[in-house]
Amino acid sequence: MKQLSSSQVRSMFLEYFKERGHMVEASASLIPINDPSLLWINAGVAALKKYFDGREKPLSNRICNAQKSIRTNDIENVGKTARHHTFFEMLGDFSIGDYFKEDALKFAWGFLTDPQWIGFDKDRLYVSVYTNDNEAYRIWTEEIGIDPGHILKTDDNFWQIGEGPCGPDSEIFYDRGPKYDPEGLGEKLFFEEMENDRYIEVWNIVFSQYDAKEGVERENFKELPQKNIDTGMGLERLVALIQDGETNFDTDLFLPIIHECEKYADFSYEDPAHKMAYRVIADHIRTITFALADGANFSNEGRGYVLRRVLRRAARFGRDLGIRGAFMYKLVDTVAHNMQDYYPYLLEKTDFIANLIKKEEELFLRTLDNGEKLLDSALENANDGILKGELVFKLYDTYGFPKEITMEVAHDHGLKVDLEAYERCMAEQKARSRQNRNVEESMHNQSADLLNFQADFTFEGYEKLATQATITGIFKDGRAIDEVVDGCDIILDKTTFYAESGGQCPDFGYLKGDDFLAEVIDVKKAPHHEFMHKIKLVKGSAKLGDVLITSVDEDKRRHIRANHSSLHLLQSALIEVLGKHIGQAGSYVSFDYARFDFTHFEKVSEERSEE
Repeated sequence: MKQLSSSQVRSMFLEYFKERGHMVEASASLIPINDPSLLWINAGVAALKKYFDGREKPLSNRICNAQKSIRTNDIENVGKTARHHTFFEMLGDFSIGDYFKEDALKFAWGFLTDPQWIGFDKDRLYVSVYTNDNEAYRIWTEEIGIDPGHILKTDDNFWQIGEGPCGPDSEIFYDRGPKYDPEGLGEKLFFEEMENDRYIEVWNIVFSQYDAKEGVERENFKELPQKNIDTGMGLERLVALIQDGETNFDTDLFLPIIHECEKYADFSYEDPAHKMAYRVIADHIRTITFALADGANFSNEGRGYVLRRVLRRAARFGRDLGIRGAFMYKLVDTVAHNMQDYYPYLLEKTDFIANLIKKEEELFLRTLDNGEKLLDSALENANDGILKGELVFKLYDTYGFPKEITMEVAHDHGLKVDLEAYERCMAEQKARSRQNRNVEESMHNQSADLLNFQADFTFEGYEKLATQATITGIFKDGRAIDEVVDGCDIILDKTTFYAESGGQCPDFGYLKGDDFLAEVIDVKKAPHHEFMHKIKLVKGSAKLGDVLITSVDEDKRRHIRANHSSLHLLQSALIEVLGKHIGQAGSYVSFDYARFDFTHFEKVSEERSEE
């Protein structure tokens, strides 16, 4: 096997698929754009959802990317296991109604086994397929030539989250050999799907071909009008296999951070008792650095709360290494230089990020002291000899105290811990996380009628407020209809109405015809970028081919334009007063107000506001 750096692996993956007709999509910001269902971009496909569900038509039907992602729903496992992370990169190739199973499987196999690329030994690769997916099984055995004895059929190989696009998937595993099989169980580990460190999943290929509906059995799902391919391969995991790292942390993605951290600690990474602390810190500082660079900030809710919890957990583990005082901010430069090949923008923001982290660390040191005071008070008042599980959970969730440390302190005071109550609180939190994950990762249902609709279209709104236009499409809940009804979407061959885009609201106004009047209450883009006018019917009727007059509300357009300009002036003023590090973290422009979100490392004082 080749000896490759993580940077080389990432570049090779993108180059491989570029040679096979894929457009390389740049890694999207960790903060989702125009997707309120997502807290973070949490998978390679998350930034491409609009293509998969048909809301937008991509520039290319073949896409590949290396997408930075954040997931914190199982943060308690980070550092304990070999492969859990809060920040990670997903390598993926995607087909939007283009190639399907055979090409997807052959592409994956070629990249992993061809000596020109990764060059894995074919005999060390195993695959899993969905039990009833005979087509994938046939491709693996007859087209690619895998030994059937290396294939696992399982009902678990079906990707589905709520309603919408779903389908069977096929995974590729790499056998790391007897070194990672202390009990010598061999293939039993793989075929009985036992938790192990020998057979490691490398790649998951999802065949998005069905439309899941609530209350419908899987075998009765209807075929999607547009079949897609969604694949995902963790860069950290692939690099660990190539570099023969005992865990993902024992690679060039994490070791430079770990070795930098050793400079401030009393213990070495080689000390088995302290490996977990180093791994938590190395993982979490990557998460925080990238999130802050992309415009997030520490706060008591939403993304800010997640970041605050991640930082506090890492800082708490710093104490286990004998580190006193703020130190996480000192690792930012190492992260930036280690990732500069693909994320050079980090280098421009290291001082700003380090400043944010240092202030938050210093705040936490005071918070940590408060947590310890809370624990001390609880220990003194535990008259029944039991430390309440609710308190243990609060210390863990709010102050970053690992359960094990709280239990150890309680034991030293002769107390037992109500673990049942603690586990109940933890289960409730995980249930909330799973519920959020279902919302975050699900996609909208595809509309075959909208996906297939395409017509000539011109936007004339920059030059005028009214024009004469012909109805080319009418849709109700994504389904094509012939005559206008209340609440439907009307597509015209041209319009003067601006569609909602880039955080700016659409134009409002009216569509008029002979004995027809409808109020335009929203304007959005169809998959092929025609503008869809959602209407509230006032009177009359209209049908395909009818000619209407578009009439934009001039007063609201003028206010929208003014509010838009005001945000540019505000941003310029903020940069002049607070510094060039000010970055836009979101905005919204409407006719009655405008909102500008920005990142800054401290609260803006009244004196600075007046400047």
